[in-house]
Amino acid sequence: MTGHLSAGPQTGPGQRVIVVGAGPVGCAAALLLADFGVPVTLLERRAEPYSLPRAVHLDDETARILARVGIADGFLARSRSCSGLRLLDAGHRVMAEFRRERRPSVHGFPQANMFHQPELEELMLARVGTHPLIAFRRGAEVVGLGGALGPVTPAPVQVTAYLAETQSAETFTGCLLLGCDGANSKVRELAGITMKDLGFTERWLVVDVRAVAGLDAWDGVEQVCDPARAATFMQVTGNRYRWEFQLRDSEDETSLTTAQTLGRLLQPWTGRSDLDGLEIIRSATYIFRAQVASSFRAGRAFLLGDAAHLTPPFIGQGLASGLRDADNLAWKIAHVLTGQAREDLLSSYETERRAHATAMVRKALLVGWAMTGGQDRAAAVRRAVLAVAVRSARIRDAIASTATPRLRSGALQRTRPLAMTCKPRWLRIGGLMPNPLVHSGQGPPVRLDTVLKGRTAVLTAGQPGAELVDLCRRHRLLLIKVSTAAPAANTGQAAQPSTAASGWLDVHLVADGEADRMHGITSHPDISILVRPDGVIAALSVQSRPPRLPWNIPAAVPAAACRSPGRGQASL
Repeated sequence: MTGHLSAGPQTGPGQRVIVVGAGPVGCAAALLLADFGVPVTLLERRAEPYSLPRAVHLDDETARILARVGIADGFLARSRSCSGLRLLDAGHRVMAEFRRERRPSVHGFPQANMFHQPELEELMLARVGTHPLIAFRRGAEVVGLGGALGPVTPAPVQVTAYLAETQSAETFTGCLLLGCDGANSKVRELAGITMKDLGFTERWLVVDVRAVAGLDAWDGVEQVCDPARAATFMQVTGNRYRWEFQLRDSEDETSLTTAQTLGRLLQPWTGRSDLDGLEIIRSATYIFRAQVASSFRAGRAFLLGDAAHLTPPFIGQGLASGLRDADNLAWKIAHVLTGQAREDLLSSYETERRAHATAMVRKALLVGWAMTGGQDRAAAVRRAVLAVAVRSARIRDAIASTATPRLRSGALQRTRPLAMTCKPRWLRIGGLMPNPLVHSGQGPPVRLDTVLKGRTAVLTAGQPGAELVDLCRRHRLLLIKVSTAAPAANTGQAAQPSTAASGWLDVHLVADGEADRMHGITSHPDISILVRPDGVIAALSVQSRPPRLPWNIPAAVPAAACRSPGRGQASL
């Protein structure tokens, strides 16, 4: 690829990105790009926000993305952590239980977070509506593309949308196009990208209920492994609850949604056969599919979220995968548009995300089969296997884990990783950096992600040498010196040297259990860790040999590009 998109340290009018779809994935992509200083046009076909619930769960890793989007506090205030997952047999006896920690995990958030999607979208849209770099148009249905497909050229991307407000078509121009428009993606259709079916199609009845007095039920997710009728139950937030029931091939939704039949279906949880005290918010049949797009990219058009992959709901990773798409792609676009990387960095989006999304879809298929697949004989085998598995903490954790598989290729250091004695499990190229509490200046401790502010950073416990300082200045990397030393006078404040004078920022690990998770840095002061804006560890090196950026850098980086202003400014 050529460097047609590179525009130096400050994006211009021709460097606008068009995002189609203003659900959580599209809003996240738009906000991440805009916070990096990239102007965005956000198009949404619906005239009003979608009011019905859909996704209900996000894990601790994905909550870090919400923090980067700037809505973590609001999300935590409106969501709740849950106790995990139980597998029940046909008689609702517990076969296995997979616990989730309510306290913050290594990523700084509870492991399982239940939420009401309209409230999540409300938080995102509030930020979208006030962001000076986002132009948001509702009632804009995409009907045509121009310049987005085929080889990369200097010609602009043109998106034609029919506007409900004016009853006419309008063309929007940008340099890249992100299709975040869901399972029936118009962008995917116009780009000529097909979906690959991974061999799973099931019909489920989804029932969302508001219980006036609440229900006396476990606060986690219950999966009924009944070959006659598999079912799922969960408390969402407050007095909101959701049930999902697997439909037989011959069954019709209407036969199950009468008050009498639905009352009997809910009775194991409500304790009564009628619907008294229950408000049915929505009952609808959904077809759960397992599909992955044949390509996540066509020219300068990219697919994200359900437009790129459809994940069965058994591990609660559908929306999470879409948010990971946005987090992975946004910083790469910003690096290219601001001259910090050549355009071939964008190719790593598909390399990294397609493999990961496919792995998560396949895991959902496996867990779904273990929970709901097979007839009586298969169910008997499943119970026997689970009875053995639940006794092993390692197997139990593996079954229930939603941790991101480590990236194996893409924008990562391709040299052999460093050999370190007793290297901690998290310190691996392609894995996620922990998010501990640190002191980074005056005021209370904050999470490491708050200090990084979505910037590419180098972390080390040693005294940074001149070569490392120079590397970070030239490529606008945030250099952080990590220490376990207590802040001066134990006042809750830490001395913060001038980054202009020293070239780095001092941070002190808060003395609690989480500090042990950073042992791999503080016990090896000769090691430097290159962390990408999406939190992925991209490279490891010794200070005598500074880390090599694992993406191509333009031959001449403008002098202005050596500044390191905070995230959210128009210039990086």
